[in-house]
Amino acid sequence: MDENKITTDKTPEAAAPAAEKKAGKVKRGGKKVVSRQVSLGRAYIKATYNNTLVTFTDQNGNVLSWSSAGQCGFKGPKKATPYAASIIVKDAFEKAKKYGLKEVSVFVRGIGGGREAAVRALNANGIAVNGIKDITPIPHNGCRAKKPRRV
Repeated sequence: MDENKITTDKTPEAAAPAAEKKAGKVKRGGKKVVSRQVSLGRAYIKATYNNTLVTFTDQNGNVLSWSSAGQCGFKGPKKATPYAASIIVKDAFEKAKKYGLKEVSVFVRGIGGGREAAVRALNANGIAVNGIKDITPIPHNGCRAKKPRRV
């Protein structure tokens, strides 16, 4: 009966390996993590009236890093300012540096205040800009009109 009894050790020494495994420090039997090198990528800038988002991807569209004004600590109307856009690009590029990103094609969406500043900030941070394309969605014929009201 004692053989089937399960005991758990509550000592700190016994709990330490489980904590390390949970934190991802100890990997047994897993694949070796290799950070890929991407020198050529894409930068997607979404500039709205309320916020600005910057995403760095590889050529296939796999996200390397991203940042937004809210993530960088801006609140309220300050999120859509040109200054916030430059800080966002700097933050996103710091995260993407480990992938070796050097050149990007820029895709800009939206009509916010951080639109121009984000592209300038890319150049200021030492990223070579290959091209800039505006991908703001434009309705060709708009939504269907409401039917006339009958009184």
